[in-house]
Amino acid sequence: MKNQRITKSWLKSVQSDATAQFVSNPLPKRGETVTFSIRMMKNRDIRHVFLRSKEFGVEALHEMRETVREGPLVYYSAEIPVRDAKFRYQFYLQAESGIYYYTQFRITDYIPDDSADFALLSDYDSPEWVRDTVFYQIFPDRFRNGNDKIGVREGEYSYQGFEARPAAKWDEDAKKYEEGRNLDFHNGDLYGIIEKLDYLEELGINGIYLNPIFVSPSTHKYDALDYFHIDPHLGGDEALAELTAEMHRRGMRLLLDISINHTSSSARWFNKGAEFFPESEGAFNNPASPERKFYFFGEENSYSAWFGVETMPQLNYTSAELRNIIYRDGNSALKKWLKSPYRIDGWRFDVADCLARNDKADVHEEVIREIRKELKGESRETYLVAEEWGDCTADLQGDAWDATMNYAACARVVRNFCGAGDLLHERNEFLRAAGKKMTALQLKERICQFYARIPGALQQVQFNMIDSHDVIRLHNIPSVGTESVMSAAVLQFTLPGSPSIYYGDEILLSGSDESVEECRYPFDWNWEKKEKSVKFREFYKKLVALRRTEEPLRSGSFAFVSADDYVIALARFTRKEVVFTVVSSDTEKRTIKIPLAHFNALPRPVKEDLLGNEVRSILHGKTLALQVPPHASYMIKLPCAT
Repeated sequence: MKNQRITKSWLKSVQSDATAQFVSNPLPKRGETVTFSIRMMKNRDIRHVFLRSKEFGVEALHEMRETVREGPLVYYSAEIPVRDAKFRYQFYLQAESGIYYYTQFRITDYIPDDSADFALLSDYDSPEWVRDTVFYQIFPDRFRNGNDKIGVREGEYSYQGFEARPAAKWDEDAKKYEEGRNLDFHNGDLYGIIEKLDYLEELGINGIYLNPIFVSPSTHKYDALDYFHIDPHLGGDEALAELTAEMHRRGMRLLLDISINHTSSSARWFNKGAEFFPESEGAFNNPASPERKFYFFGEENSYSAWFGVETMPQLNYTSAELRNIIYRDGNSALKKWLKSPYRIDGWRFDVADCLARNDKADVHEEVIREIRKELKGESRETYLVAEEWGDCTADLQGDAWDATMNYAACARVVRNFCGAGDLLHERNEFLRAAGKKMTALQLKERICQFYARIPGALQQVQFNMIDSHDVIRLHNIPSVGTESVMSAAVLQFTLPGSPSIYYGDEILLSGSDESVEECRYPFDWNWEKKEKSVKFREFYKKLVALRRTEEPLRSGSFAFVSADDYVIALARFTRKEVVFTVVSSDTEKRTIKIPLAHFNALPRPVKEDLLGNEVRSILHGKTLALQVPPHASYMIKLPCAT
């Protein structure tokens, strides 16, 4: 029989987190005394409120006192010194009807485990600039050509048995792998990006994430030949220095992409086929070479390769010399580009979940924590982003990565809710065939389970995307309509973290759903002649402006309001104002109810949302009833009572 006690109405209003709304200092120094708060609707049921912590492994109960009343809400607070590097806590709500336990995941009437505890980090080197940033991801070869003289020429070189070939014209479609072998160049370069910074700035972008730009023979450049130089076909080292200087002059930040899990088999260190370097260099043909210990070699010159791909030999981090040259030394591969004249602002690490581990050796946990220590020593604000598609919360605890490319709680779930299949299920014929439409409740649970397991400071700097260079663009999937694509973007811009727009999504860039290469079409610089592109870009421009100017979206607390059928409602809020996001993936019109009192929001009917959409609503006391058409999305802002 269902336990009825959990349906107590005031329990649905309970809120706390590790943001400034509920913690006096979200980034305290170790030993600092911090005021922790929790709020709920005033009620006659509550008797005592406790904050339960674990300090150096010992459980402690701190009784909280009533401190503030704001309209229908009451706050309870306690002052506690934070002595642990990670101060973990949950709340015990003693009521007449029983004892309730509140963690980041949910409220229960039984004692929960510690996996979803709230967590406040002391002495955490947070890249605070990220929460104010909207990123734009660029695949350099396909964005803009700024210098015709430096591009790849017809037949200039061969790579793994295939010739590099430039496109006959800029707007030529990207080729499938079987045809182009990732050697079909459109010759976009860093000068082209500099040339179009005005375009990005006008869109509201203040951060750029670049796919790899190091010396490499391929279009994607995840198979580096040399980490210490920028590919000359992109403009070389000088072009990067010029780009970062101009970006920083405009107040923009730069995130570079690197794969230090593996190199190309043609890299200088490995040099299997002597395609670009003399045979006397590299580990494959020279067993006595110093680089031999950088890889995993076996009998008869066999070697370990990432995912079994022979052209991508995996690096061996049991080698202290490799660690020195990759990240320890002052001019190591990762530190060089943090220094002048480049001064990049962060790194995105390719296949971070695979880094420094395979069946020969597993030093993953050690290496990623060393990387953090070394790079944060260069600059505390360096942003460290891992590529991981699943549950990576173990590495998001404040001592390794700052963020993940948020496939787990953004891209995969939001795309799935808005009409696409799960990104990983789509790769398996049986799971793909068994796929079904995700409900609002499933969306809520999957997002909550991710954020519930990482500290609040990291929640605010996650890297949230919908599309990327590795997935079919959502708007190019025939079964997904434009309204659903807009809904996905609205959800993306509401979640805690920093949103990232994949180049061309703002203009509905062409492509197909047949292969990954076809999400890498060249940018259409004739977009202004296409009415649909112009309108969609204006929609994105509004979203970017809202994310950068509305305080609740930048650094506010986050809560789910309702999750019924196929309509989800979320809130980002401060003590002054609240933004409610409502998204439908339903095929029928629905009515949802928003409990304004839970956020102390002023009760008033709403006729238009922040995006300029007409809103049909009826006010019933302190509840706002909202009519939601099929596939509609809204962002509704209301002030809080003072």
